Amino acid sequence: MDPRKAGRVSGSTLPCSPDHAGHPDHADGVSGHDGGPHHAAAILTVSDRAARGEREDATGPRLRAALESLGLRVTVAPPVPDDRALIAARLRDLAAAHVLIVTTGGTGLSPRDVTPEATRDVIEREAPGFSEEMRRRSAALFPRAILSRGVSGTLGRCLIVNLPGSPNGAVECIGFVAPVIAHALRVLTDGLSDCADDPVGSAGVA
Repeated sequence: MDPRKAGRVSGSTLPCSPDHAGHPDHADGVSGHDGGPHHAAAILTVSDRAARGEREDATGPRLRAALESLGLRVTVAPPVPDDRALIAARLRDLAAAHVLIVTTGGTGLSPRDVTPEATRDVIEREAPGFSEEMRRRSAALFPRAILSRGVSGTLGRCLIVNLPGSPNGAVECIGFVAPVIAHALRVLTDGLSDCADDPVGSAGVA
């Protein structure tokens, strides 16, 4: 079970720096290019019940809108059960065709919550700042958010980020880090090496 209060009212609007609102790169999100294959994102829900068809996936569709606002073409993958090997295999498959994967669910303390372990099985480099920032911002609103064990990292040119399972929590968390995700994908896919060359990302990256 994810350590979030699913029914809590969430401020799910993605943040936009006043200094960059209306900037053409900001409007396009990840890139000003033509939306080719390297701009594809995937949402993977981890849930035994959703995978068995016993519960509708409410989080995936909510996240789709948030990611599309970053200029990404979004695929909502079929839910996968809380099985470490199956999660890891699905992440590897999705990473071959996407620059961003966000998982939702399986990050709490329940014995069946193994999404962080499966993610660590496949990532090559951790990017802990994403998860740390989501926990920090969430805990200021809901103290139990510190129980989330979500991790983030890269597999090849794909960024993988674990999110909470509740729709409100997942959308809220992606909003906390959305501007920096956009910058990270420019680094991973477009070869950006100097933050000064990215006026959008420079607002949120040290």
